[in-house]
Amino acid sequence: MSKSETPGKTTVSPDVLTTIAKLSTLAVPGVSRMAFVPGGVNRLFRRGGNDGVRIETEENTVFVDLYFLVRQDVNIREVSRNVQKQVARAVQEMTGMDVGHINIHIEDIDYDNTREAGA
Repeated sequence: MSKSETPGKTTVSPDVLTTIAKLSTLAVPGVSRMAFVPGGVNRLFRRGGNDGVRIETEENTVFVDLYFLVRQDVNIREVSRNVQKQVARAVQEMTGMDVGHINIHIEDIDYDNTREAGA
């Protein structure tokens, strides 16, 4: 073992992955806010349900489902692709983990986002 290598292991909490995914999503222009993750009892056993993010990991691969609202008058396809790119980049750069998929679930269009901006 070389001097620059230190034995040990780094683990990343699913809560950290949820935070990375949520903040990366909200940073994309056109995203209004995160939505509640639908799904009965199964939702209780997955992380991030209240944050609009569902994270699952298998070995060194992250699988992400994102639930959010978009602002009015945006191209939903473009916003979705930008979210996928941004979240994948952030997860890979910050954790070194592979991304299996990032599924986008547009839950609604936020026509009332002008009021939130002024609140």
